[in-house]
Amino acid sequence: MKKINLFLFFLVSIGLLFQCRSTTEKAAAETVKEAAAATAELPALSDSVAKPSIRVSALKVKGNLIVGEDGKPVQLQGMSLFWSQWIGKYYNAKAIRWLKRDWNCTVVRAAMAVEYSGYLEQPGLEQAKVFNVIDAAVKEGLYVIVDWHDHHGEDHLIQAKQFFATVAQRYGHLPNVIYETYNEPIHVSWKEVLKPYHQAIIDTIRYYDTDNLIVCGTPNWSQDVQVAAADPLPDKNVAYTLHFYAGTHREDLRGKAHTALYNGAALMVTEYGLSQASGDEGIYEEETKKWWKFMDDHHLSSCNWSVADKDESSAALKPGAAATGGWTEDMLTPSGKLVRNHLRASNQDRH
Repeated sequence: MKKINLFLFFLVSIGLLFQCRSTTEKAAAETVKEAAAATAELPALSDSVAKPSIRVSALKVKGNLIVGEDGKPVQLQGMSLFWSQWIGKYYNAKAIRWLKRDWNCTVVRAAMAVEYSGYLEQPGLEQAKVFNVIDAAVKEGLYVIVDWHDHHGEDHLIQAKQFFATVAQRYGHLPNVIYETYNEPIHVSWKEVLKPYHQAIIDTIRYYDTDNLIVCGTPNWSQDVQVAAADPLPDKNVAYTLHFYAGTHREDLRGKAHTALYNGAALMVTEYGLSQASGDEGIYEEETKKWWKFMDDHHLSSCNWSVADKDESSAALKPGAAATGGWTEDMLTPSGKLVRNHLRASNQDRH
């Protein structure tokens, strides 16, 4: 009788295992089907995908570090472009080439605007701008962060799936691509809102791309990294977004980052500024240097905000700076000069 009960228990367990697996696979299939249906509404893409002139290392999360194929920590440093719909003129190959060759960038970030006449209203146009940047970065041997630049991503889940399904299907075979699934969530719960949102996007990406690095936005304008670290996503190649502006965010935010790192989370600073969080009110050089040291000490990759000629402190360029690079010193803002000098010094041996 005991043997029969054990045998029945074994059969039930196997049945539950397959039922669970079937449910998971069904959910993933529905996610991809949903994204594919939405993507079919976009203009047809050309078949040409940039071929890398320089192969870059595949990035992996190892503990609280991002490492290359040799297992050694990788620290990428570069620039973020501005919202694609507002200052899209720098989303071109010549500007990306200049950032690589003159600024010594090792990474660029394409900020796919979602709201405010962005992807929600003109998906084909905004997507084409981002693809221009990806193609240029791949040709130059740069990493490229593909950023869903949204503050209300949970309200635009279908569109985010649509976009990332397209990106992953087209570029997922290239190690250059880093997916950033949600720029800056505002006041929403990690457990109830953000974690399920990220998991849905991860499922979509992983259907086409099983291994590239994914970076996930954290609560409170991507500052509460310690919350995400305490309840991490299950994907093995995920890091968490940390954003700061030196005039606003100081030791308290570095403390949150310390906690997240101590708890084993890998972090990436996909956006930082030398100004206040508003993007204005001057630059804070000494506090920026503290942040640069903190990121160096912990091997944190980063992108400065931003490649823009907007009349504000955080912009790297003065109004009217050429769309195609070739910027002389007199076309750089105080922030642009400091960041360029920092990148040229830090990355001089990485080319």
